[in-house]
Amino acid sequence: MASSHRSSFKGLEQPLEPSFIYGTAWKKDQTKMLVKEALKAGFRKVDTACQPRHYQESLVGEALREAYSEGIIGRNDVWLQTKYTSPAGQDFNNMPYHPLDPLETQVRTSVSSSLRNLRPSEDSEDGSYIDSFLLHSPLPTIEQTIEAWNILESYVPEKIRALGISNVSLPILQAVYEHATIKPSVVQNRFYPATKYDLALRYFCLEHDISYQSFWTLTGNPRLLKSEPVLTLAKLCQVNESVALYALVMDLGIVILNGTTSVQHMDEDLAGIAKVSRWKLAHATNWARLRLAFQPLVR
Repeated sequence: MASSHRSSFKGLEQPLEPSFIYGTAWKKDQTKMLVKEALKAGFRKVDTACQPRHYQESLVGEALREAYSEGIIGRNDVWLQTKYTSPAGQDFNNMPYHPLDPLETQVRTSVSSSLRNLRPSEDSEDGSYIDSFLLHSPLPTIEQTIEAWNILESYVPEKIRALGISNVSLPILQAVYEHATIKPSVVQNRFYPATKYDLALRYFCLEHDISYQSFWTLTGNPRLLKSEPVLTLAKLCQVNESVALYALVMDLGIVILNGTTSVQHMDEDLAGIAKVSRWKLAHATNWARLRLAFQPLVR
């Protein structure tokens, strides 16, 4: 494991990264409206999945194409991430492939569906590409997981720019990394006490230039929301507790999935992180005390 001198904490001179990833799970028929509102608010990264059980990827695509046509953003301004979900995570009554299809057919059908759903033009898929494509979870065996990974590698870099994996443990991540030709660029996991906040896994990510994305950052951490560093930062910066927690987690080098369904919260979260970033640079000593108090709570 890396030494304490090689932690994932950013230096005091660095501003916090304000660009959350907008998470689109569980949005159902509100997906299109919420994605457009997130883009208008300033979100420039969007996460989805080819998994109709929890995501409406086609509606994400519709929202993006409308945003492109209305001049809100261009395709080059947005970073898109989606996923292949194995049969175990799908609704058997609504799947992008047949559950008895061979693994290669499943993966390729999922990729094709995502490229179609997220195409930048209504009339053509020619310019469609995905910035980050994840295995939604490891498959039942490490051999199947690596097979799926190898299939995805065939799309890089033309149709997929980077690969990653979600809901993964350190041993499986290490095995994928060892066997992969194209190394993982992203890990997306729950950030909560049951996994001891993935400390060892996050060190592995740091040492191998893998971006660690967190979800359940608020829902899974009611105690952190009421912790002394979070409450103190919220008071000093005059931001809400959610923003204070986000800021301290971002300081760990973590990219946060933000799935708010409130347009007001979209604006508040982006503005709040920018506010904390400015405050941090002006109050380096106080910030150092807060981050040192927060670190032991997520180990």
